[in-house]
Amino acid sequence: MRNRLMSKIVKQKSLSRFGRIIVLTGARQTGKTTLVKQLFSDYEYLSIEDPVTRSTFLSLNAQQWKSLYPKAILDEVQKEASIIESIKATYDQWEDTRYVLLGSSQLLLMEKVRETLAGRCTILEIFPMTLPELQTQSWDDEIAESLYVKEIQNNSQIDYLPSFLLDKRMAQKLQAYDYYLQIGGYPAVSGGETMDEKYEWLKNYVRTYLERDIRDLASFRDLDSFIELQKYLAINTANLINASSIGNMLGINIKTVQRYIKYFEISYQGIELQAWSRNHNKRLIKTPKYHYLDHGVLQAVIGKRGGMTGNEYESAIISELYKQAKNSQIDVRFFFLRTHDGKEVDLLMEFSDHYLAFEIKMTSKVSKTDAKHLIGLEAILDKPVRKAFVLSNDPQTTYFGENIVAIHAAMFLG
Repeated sequence: MRNRLMSKIVKQKSLSRFGRIIVLTGARQTGKTTLVKQLFSDYEYLSIEDPVTRSTFLSLNAQQWKSLYPKAILDEVQKEASIIESIKATYDQWEDTRYVLLGSSQLLLMEKVRETLAGRCTILEIFPMTLPELQTQSWDDEIAESLYVKEIQNNSQIDYLPSFLLDKRMAQKLQAYDYYLQIGGYPAVSGGETMDEKYEWLKNYVRTYLERDIRDLASFRDLDSFIELQKYLAINTANLINASSIGNMLGINIKTVQRYIKYFEISYQGIELQAWSRNHNKRLIKTPKYHYLDHGVLQAVIGKRGGMTGNEYESAIISELYKQAKNSQIDVRFFFLRTHDGKEVDLLMEFSDHYLAFEIKMTSKVSKTDAKHLIGLEAILDKPVRKAFVLSNDPQTTYFGENIVAIHAAMFLG
């Protein structure tokens, strides 16, 4: 069992004023249940997914919840969101009651939580594993803080080694990195299974996602058009997505395409990356990009095994940047930038008073050309660029100007 950064965060939050109710959401099979059972071993575990026991829980009033389950983990609580009303009543009447609510549907769970538990709970998200988490072997192993996390925490004392070859943890970082680019970050496939077993699990995961999460969200009678869009987004990861063009291609209307894409995002399958467009004096592309959140799942969707395209690599790295920032509870917004005259930046991270910018290249040898779009960004943006990075497979660390660094992705993120 590998350690998760979220375990420390959940435990800390549970001790805060609003920690009597923790809401933990994220994609199915990201380790929510395992994590909270480990952290809250004195809590009763209740599965709301079972329709037989669900009706029993529905019949309980606040006094009965207090008497029978003063401390409980409620799993798949979005299956019967009205139970949240009972938890609210129990919370309001007794100060010694504590609950952890789990759910794999951000939409169904969050709508009820925000409506019912506003001001009473702490909401946290858990994602597939990051590279530092993949390097652990047990709950007791310390999770290393990546250079990237130090950077987004505005640590000005970071010393980037001139070569990845000088990194004392190079072997561990590369092992996790190579694995991540092949299989992704889901905990269930991070153990000692054979590669065949890992790919089979991923295929079953995609099937379960369609049969359970998406049917929960949409009550589809026919999944065919949704499956076609799922494959389209996987094949076109890291590309611009135009709902009208997709609708014409797949034979579905634009509103349905937009709704389906939203379903992918709120069920934690992908990231719709918005285009940065606040400079009214510059002609900027405003169409969003879509990135699959896990490369293993992407492969299962399109029936692929092994190998990566440049776009798939871009999505895998952006996903890692996104997950580590989210895990660090840092307030940041994510964009990409593309101008009509050809300038493009794969990822812009907006902080309160600055940006970080990223170009992602699968190359093993970086040149100045790979950094050309990172030069002169201040002329377009409304805040300074504190630092810009080219992330690649080149082991050499190279500076292109004072604030532009080309660095191996595994050294930076591992």
